[in-house]
Amino acid sequence: MLDLAIRYDDGPVTLADISETQGISLSYLEQLFAKLKKKGLVTGLRGPGGGYRLAHGPAEITIARILNAIGESIDATLCEGKEDCQEGERCLTHALWQKLGAEIYGFLNDITLAGFLDREKVSEIVRRQQNTVTMETPGLVSTIV
Repeated sequence: MLDLAIRYDDGPVTLADISETQGISLSYLEQLFAKLKKKGLVTGLRGPGGGYRLAHGPAEITIARILNAIGESIDATLCEGKEDCQEGERCLTHALWQKLGAEIYGFLNDITLAGFLDREKVSEIVRRQQNTVTMETPGLVSTIV
């Protein structure tokens, strides 16, 4: 999703490009993007020049929303919130882990793709990756900020 946010104004991005840039298996990306598309976070374009785009602007998509779309739980309890953590009963520290999960969710819900990309350290990594792609791909024109 960050790759799509970085290239938001450049058109569709192929999963093969994301796989290569981020070192993520293509088959795993296909599974994730099917879920993201189903939840309306990305749109897919078929054919030559096709790929995926964000369905909304990077400032409108939170990290928590992405995690929810792909089915990743932010629940920190061992019982997945069922309150049967200790021999079928609620454990002593259940409320602590439940509160931690809520805090993590709130934190991730306050961070958008655009906000994350604006962070100084993240911007440095983006520049490095864009530079690597440019150097490794003859003829590819990439704007390095």
